[in-house]
Amino acid sequence: MHKVTRRNALATGIACAIPPGMAALLAGCKQSSTDPSNKTESDNELNPEPQEPNPSAAVEAMKIQYLEIVTPEVDGLCGQYSAIYDITFSEPDANFGGARTAKLDGGGLIGIRGPLRDTENPVVRPYVLVDDIKAAVESAAAAGAEIAMPPMEIPEHGMFAVVIHGGIECGFWQN
Repeated sequence: MHKVTRRNALATGIACAIPPGMAALLAGCKQSSTDPSNKTESDNELNPEPQEPNPSAAVEAMKIQYLEIVTPEVDGLCGQYSAIYDITFSEPDANFGGARTAKLDGGGLIGIRGPLRDTENPVVRPYVLVDDIKAAVESAAAAGAEIAMPPMEIPEHGMFAVVIHGGIECGFWQN
């Protein structure tokens, strides 16, 4: 079976939809033989030889700046994460839709908030740090994503946007 790496996912423009351990969400992955002698020329074009993973390249290429969790059980989930990870959540922050936030390793934030409207379902939404948020949104749209929230500024925090691709919500963040 073809190995899915973050580098492969970035090349296809859907990396934000693939949190670690979620590679099974990829649709259309082609199963290939592990015997190189069974490969056809078209197999070689579609599935180049896998490269050894480079963990430092993945870290440089993809950083979660904000991890948003929407749940009707805000206090319970904050209590759970506080107990497990020994972290302290802030009071609700209006800049983040009333989310209670805590720092992530590497400088990002996790925010847990309740739904902002009756139709908002519970979701875990990663916001991946990008250099150019407008270009990232345009690229996602060109790849078939729906723009759920165009780039918008959060005072003193940067800009964010949300796209939905294949039912998976993904955010982009620019400092």
